[in-house]
Amino acid sequence: MFKTLRDAFKVKEIRNRILFTLGILIIYQLGTQITVPGVNAKALNSIGQTGFISLLDTVSGGGLSNYSVFSMGVSPYITAQIVIQLLQMDIVPKFVEWSKQGEVGRRKLNQVTRYLTIALAFVQSIGITAGFNALSSIGLVKNPGVKTFIIIGIILTGGTMLLTWMGEQITDRGLGNGVTMIIFGGIIARLPSGAYQLYREQVVNAGRGEQWKGWLFLAILVIAVLAIVTFVTYVQQANRKIPIRYTRRVVGGGSESFLPLKINVAGVIPVIFASSFIVMPSTILLVFQNNHSEDTWFQILKSIFSMQTTPGAILYTVLIILFTFFYAFVQVNPEKVAENLQKQGSYIPSVWPGKATEKYISQMLMKLSTVGSLFLGIVALLPQLATNIWGLPQSIGLGGTSLLIVVQAAIETNRQLNGLLMKREYAGFIRN
Repeated sequence: MFKTLRDAFKVKEIRNRILFTLGILIIYQLGTQITVPGVNAKALNSIGQTGFISLLDTVSGGGLSNYSVFSMGVSPYITAQIVIQLLQMDIVPKFVEWSKQGEVGRRKLNQVTRYLTIALAFVQSIGITAGFNALSSIGLVKNPGVKTFIIIGIILTGGTMLLTWMGEQITDRGLGNGVTMIIFGGIIARLPSGAYQLYREQVVNAGRGEQWKGWLFLAILVIAVLAIVTFVTYVQQANRKIPIRYTRRVVGGGSESFLPLKINVAGVIPVIFASSFIVMPSTILLVFQNNHSEDTWFQILKSIFSMQTTPGAILYTVLIILFTFFYAFVQVNPEKVAENLQKQGSYIPSVWPGKATEKYISQMLMKLSTVGSLFLGIVALLPQLATNIWGLPQSIGLGGTSLLIVVQAAIETNRQLNGLLMKREYAGFIRN
């Protein structure tokens, strides 16, 4: 990877893409330090570090801890994407029609997604502000009132839309998937402070003669992280090659090739989707916590949608598994793949073209997604269960989610850099 980066910086076009992405991420981090006017960010300390606060702070790249203009992160946009993609599954005929119109339809769907993002961000920002204000012993909002909450909602919604636009700019003019890179940048930026906090908890604050246990814990943690990173990287890059043969010989090529399908076709998107899906109900519950915290229904829902409880961790894992299957079929549409193979005069050995090929690819996706979803679920769940069972810091519990996002973003960025470098080499070869 370091060799790829060194080679990439030698090419002006690729270097500009890298610098553009870094510039956007720097602006993002500066925005996480700008507190919303009329808010006392220190009031969040009186609430405590709940699983919901930790999760939203992770997704927003630390923006929530300062209650900055980027406190909501891109969570509302991701939720809107989930809703629009679900509605394309023969639920809203107009959306189904647009999904088949290529680039024009994609632009229409993106526009609807932005409108829904605005609505979700506004509702969610007011809900979170009102909930935190009610929970805080010193008051989050200095002058609470309908007008104040609406203004804060507009500011936070504007921050979310600005982040969404910045993500789109990274996708078009930078490196990697914009939304994933925004979250990736936020997680990386918080690593030094998180590592120092863990060091203080395990070593500095340990009693005299007990510090060796802290150092031992940190050593085991580092080894575990390196092992998990290696395992995650291996699985994320693994794929199943389906042999493809051509009815006519391709000029300049052989008569046989492969259709590669990743074991984890959906990548890290299911993890991001599941995180955002947990945030919305938690936001709604905050509104009712002040008056209904002792009610049975509230306690049950709070347990289900809390990352600090076993039921909440299990629900989070189930959502990851479901979204893995869903997004795998969004990424690789078996019907379109079978149609394209037939148009190209190619086929899968021992499988009839058309519906039989579509069925074969669907079955293969189901098998691969079963392995991929279990892999994502286990990596995301184990650190959380370790936190619940042994009382480890909440940051470690969310480490599985963060680790998956960071590794996948690094892999995709490295793959895109290699692709750009290879494209340049081919272009130079053709010119010569």
